[in-house]
Amino acid sequence: MEHLLHYAWKYKLYTPTHLITTDGIPVSVIDPGIQNTDAGPDFFNAKVKIDDTVWAGSIEIHDKASDWFRHHHDKDKAYDSVILHVIGNEDTTVFRTSGEAIPQVIMDVPEPVKRNIDWLLHRDVSVPCLSTINNIEPIHLSSWINALLSERLERKTNDIFLLLDQYNMDWSEVLYITLTRNFGFGINNDAFERLAKSLPFRYIQKQRSSSSQVESMLFGQAGMLEGEGNCHYYRLLQQEYKFLRHKFNLHPLEGHLFKSMRTRPVNFPHIKLAQLAAIWHKYDTLISILLNEEDIHMIKQLFRIQPSDYWHNHYHFRFTSPPKPKILGENALNILLINTVVPILFAFGKINKMDEYVERAIGILETIPPEKNNIVSLFSQAGIGVHHAGDSQALIQLKREYCEKKKCLYCRIGFGILKQAKK
Repeated sequence: MEHLLHYAWKYKLYTPTHLITTDGIPVSVIDPGIQNTDAGPDFFNAKVKIDDTVWAGSIEIHDKASDWFRHHHDKDKAYDSVILHVIGNEDTTVFRTSGEAIPQVIMDVPEPVKRNIDWLLHRDVSVPCLSTINNIEPIHLSSWINALLSERLERKTNDIFLLLDQYNMDWSEVLYITLTRNFGFGINNDAFERLAKSLPFRYIQKQRSSSSQVESMLFGQAGMLEGEGNCHYYRLLQQEYKFLRHKFNLHPLEGHLFKSMRTRPVNFPHIKLAQLAAIWHKYDTLISILLNEEDIHMIKQLFRIQPSDYWHNHYHFRFTSPPKPKILGENALNILLINTVVPILFAFGKINKMDEYVERAIGILETIPPEKNNIVSLFSQAGIGVHHAGDSQALIQLKREYCEKKKCLYCRIGFGILKQAKK
């Protein structure tokens, strides 16, 4: 109940004409104040008019008035600034540390708002408001989509910042880890990230003149060179890795971490590692190229590299396949740009206060077609326009951070539904 009172106070979803203190004195809210997420009263810098007097100070909100004493606010001078105690139930009078009584008002939240909140929070469906999204004004929906995209980019940027802290602001290492992770294409992301962190990028740089040595380190660290093999190339990689493992004191991961089940051959981890090896064999300072290249088509070409000849007719070490180029397709390239290039550019711009990189990152998203997945389809069918990858990223943020976590009260769509219920 208390979270509902907080929400109703913040967004004025109560019935204003019914605000009367428990002593029968009328109250009007001039400013609900700023919500406090730290210790102390719930809202700061509020302004209310009680009878004919305007008061400025803090607001404290509780389900029951007696919670004031249960939380020991009567002994805490930080709460002496409270000018109004907003409650759901009156079961006592409350006081400041001086013994002075504090005005209390019982919050009257309209029944339609209560019903809609209950409907939003307790329906056993993935997106409770899906059938009512079309009732939200397009300008508000568009504004929320833009805000969600910013949230999504900030979250990914924070991941980049954490890596920069761990690796002493080494942008090349951070790009290496981020790109390697995203070459897992979902099912193998975590395993590929573990691989990158077990094999420092400087070791690859030292051996990058030899494509077989770069491959041997990646495959060896992935635990994919442990078994017997009658293939000449496989045995060559084993020999290379045996030498490099000793040289760099490497400790391989377990091969079972990398999954091939229920994936198309083109997405087998073996192919993805071969493609990665080709990239690191070709580029020594890929981060510099990405930061300087503004043409999205040229950026895609950086990753559109054919692996070594062995993979022309292989998807796996154990069996051959019909000859076919193993370069990344357009959809895979778009995914890499969305999940690697865009966050790197956005983070670089943020940390160096260079807006041009932030704008370039957003511009790339607005150039790429929207992703095709269940989340995007769900909202698209509900009538939300999805025009580019920026929109689809925003909807992924909405589903994962609001719908799945039942944070409807913090979603502008949920707020719009509650505001309509108040009318």
